[in-house]
Amino acid sequence: MSDTALPSVLFVCVHNAGRSQMAAAFLTHLAGDRVQVRSAGSAPADSVNPAVVAAMAEVGIDVSAETPKVLTVEAVQASDVVITMGCGDTCPVFPGKRYLDWQLADPAGQGIEAVRPIRNEIEARVRGLIDAIASADET
Repeated sequence: MSDTALPSVLFVCVHNAGRSQMAAAFLTHLAGDRVQVRSAGSAPADSVNPAVVAAMAEVGIDVSAETPKVLTVEAVQASDVVITMGCGDTCPVFPGKRYLDWQLADPAGQGIEAVRPIRNEIEARVRGLIDAIASADET
């Protein structure tokens, strides 16, 4: 199967240092090579939030080598599903894409105790997304 045949998902938040990194890591971890995964931010931070790195390590997922990436028009155009997480009007919108907006607390500046419930909510939503993608593939 070629890359173009894989469903592709783009996770977007402002800094691409927390929520979108966790979502991308969970989708990559849980779906493997069945889904093409991207993440980006409208104003990327210099590095991934250390509390996010620690919270993900607790569930066996290493995001310490990830770097925040800038959101590009090309990334949106190359994605089937675009999931925004609090970036508001700065996310470009293109016809024919499926857009979801996940309202999630921002882990920026939070300790690991505050990040854990956000991580758990993201994992649950990603599991639901995988089920939705699998169902769409069967139709």
